Amino acid sequence: MTHSSLIVEPSKGLRGRIRMPGDKSISHRALLFNAMACGTASLEGVLDSLDVKATLRCIQRMGVDASMSGVVGCSGVFVAPNAALDCGNSGTTARLLLGILAGQDFSSRIIGDASLSTRPMRRVTMPLARMGAQFSESGDGLPLDVQGGPLTAVEHSLSVASAQVKTALLLAGLQAKGTTVVREPAVSRDHTERMFAAMGVEVQREQHADGGHVLSMSGGQALRPFSGRVPGDISSAAFFMVAATVVPNSDLVVEGVGLNETRSGVLDVLSRMGADIRTEDRWMEGGEPVGTLRIRHSALNATSINGAEIPRLIDELPIIGVAAAFADGVTVVSDAEELRVKESDRCASTVRLCRSMGANAAERHDGFSIEGRKGQHANGFVFKSALDHRMAMAGVIAGLHAERSCTVVGTESISSSFPTFHALLEDAHG
Repeated sequence: MTHSSLIVEPSKGLRGRIRMPGDKSISHRALLFNAMACGTASLEGVLDSLDVKATLRCIQRMGVDASMSGVVGCSGVFVAPNAALDCGNSGTTARLLLGILAGQDFSSRIIGDASLSTRPMRRVTMPLARMGAQFSESGDGLPLDVQGGPLTAVEHSLSVASAQVKTALLLAGLQAKGTTVVREPAVSRDHTERMFAAMGVEVQREQHADGGHVLSMSGGQALRPFSGRVPGDISSAAFFMVAATVVPNSDLVVEGVGLNETRSGVLDVLSRMGADIRTEDRWMEGGEPVGTLRIRHSALNATSINGAEIPRLIDELPIIGVAAAFADGVTVVSDAEELRVKESDRCASTVRLCRSMGANAAERHDGFSIEGRKGQHANGFVFKSALDHRMAMAGVIAGLHAERSCTVVGTESISSSFPTFHALLEDAHG
């Protein structure tokens, strides 16, 4: 099969003002939660990407009148789909849907593309089965048959902090009898808790001194419609932060970036490495903090990334790896086993990309290490992204500060999460 390739030319600097598209995680939740609500919601800024469109198609197939700009909720009672629910490449769609379907009085089937079909689902189905849902599966991925029904709330202890698993269990908990408790070893992104609060659902939160996090929620609470604007995606902005940091003569302003502290680990790490990133203003949109960032070229130093910081930047680690390849010293990422089960094995893919750039890089069982090449350009390279959208974009950014043109293979995957990536990159080159 032939995949799309992009030839990337070295940049002379990124400048001007650009605005990020809507946050993917929040867009999924705005559609799914409003589908469960009672009433009509009006939405702005929902990310128009393949992943979010997969969520939209699935709720439409279950009888919900929905579009990217609005949802008429079904009060938590969906219609049995007359065909499989196709989640495409979207792990968020699949895992969050499992939480909804677990409490519905019908059977359904979830499918996905070849990549999604290999991603682990038992981390969700096993705790949901303890609540009373039934699953028929082959292996640990998709396709997956779900028989929903009455649920009983239980206490869950997660081995890995995961916003997707947490959200699936809370969505099931809304439909369960009793109080659902979710214990996480660290705080994961909290978009679900914030949106639940905006929709009238009370979730008790408790953070322990050791970093652990406990959520509890009573079942039977009704969701009110949530209308508002989806903030810009900080995961998307991270690619432009790194680009403007490593490419000389850059002075770039990125508007409308979500600054939720459970997602802003990339800002902390890049600042710690020496990046010149300043927040020019802040405001709130739909219970989420938002701001405008100004990024200027600067030299970087290596750092270590581990522990409770990992859940706050798990999706940004590949592009942080690119930044590390231009830094002074050895950057070490650990406690990031979750990278192994993303759209590709991102530990292996990030190391492969950095080696192609000319940096010394090595895999660790739970991350990677990268020895940067301070003051040097990347080698000219050809990088195969394994159809992983974040790896493809990381490859493009790496090519902007290379000694000659570079080629990234598999760039069609970028449309799954950031369809305007190429256009915004062109705007930044003015």
